[in-house]
Amino acid sequence: MAGNSRQAGTSVTSRALAILGAFDEQHRAMSLSDIAERSEIPLATTHRLLGELSRWGALDRLPTGEYVIGRKIWDIGHLAPAETGLRQVAEPFLHDLYGATRATVHLAVREGTEVVYLDRLRGNQSVPVVSKVGGRLPLHATGVGKVLLAHAPGEVQDTVLAGLTRITSYTITQPGTLRRQLRQVLEKGYATTREEMTLGACSIAVPIYQGDQVVASLGLVVASLKGSEQRLYGALRVAAQSIGRRL
Repeated sequence: MAGNSRQAGTSVTSRALAILGAFDEQHRAMSLSDIAERSEIPLATTHRLLGELSRWGALDRLPTGEYVIGRKIWDIGHLAPAETGLRQVAEPFLHDLYGATRATVHLAVREGTEVVYLDRLRGNQSVPVVSKVGGRLPLHATGVGKVLLAHAPGEVQDTVLAGLTRITSYTITQPGTLRRQLRQVLEKGYATTREEMTLGACSIAVPIYQGDQVVASLGLVVASLKGSEQRLYGALRVAAQSIGRRL
């Protein structure tokens, strides 16, 4: 069970951390009673701590009464050395890439079975984009996600392939088809999507290496890849290699 207070101790700090630890990918929004149950903290104590955490900004309360992780946690997370270093190193190259393509630029990493967007430069084309900095999207339906999934451990791939969800009529939901695409990503060096996350939006993405390890993905979102796939891939590859060298 997440955030077990008996293991963490009985101090106020340990109980607050147990409450935060009760949230995970399957429990992003929870009621007071759910949080108390998962953190194994008495209901009255949970209620008091939720109020304090909410006032500080660690949690937000939805109109439904459920609690979600607050923006303050994300702001503090930006101070983590690995993420901060990656974003700082990548920033000038993201702007160069945007200047060369005028497309929406994404910098993303994998967390579990999802893509987490570290940075985004919005393109000036009228292309629907659902990503946001700090937001999460499925690995199997995004360009940056497919790159990260292709380089992920086998158990991560198996988990994702076992639960493919359809987002648009073009989303790949057949495990065999997606496995073939992931092999092609490794062979070609880049991934593409065609309206698989959002109708009217296509994407292309490449890995960013630190040494021989893929640490992030760099992607572009455009209205269509027809006639421009190789040109965009070339621009992405140059930017990703430059970022990798700086890392």
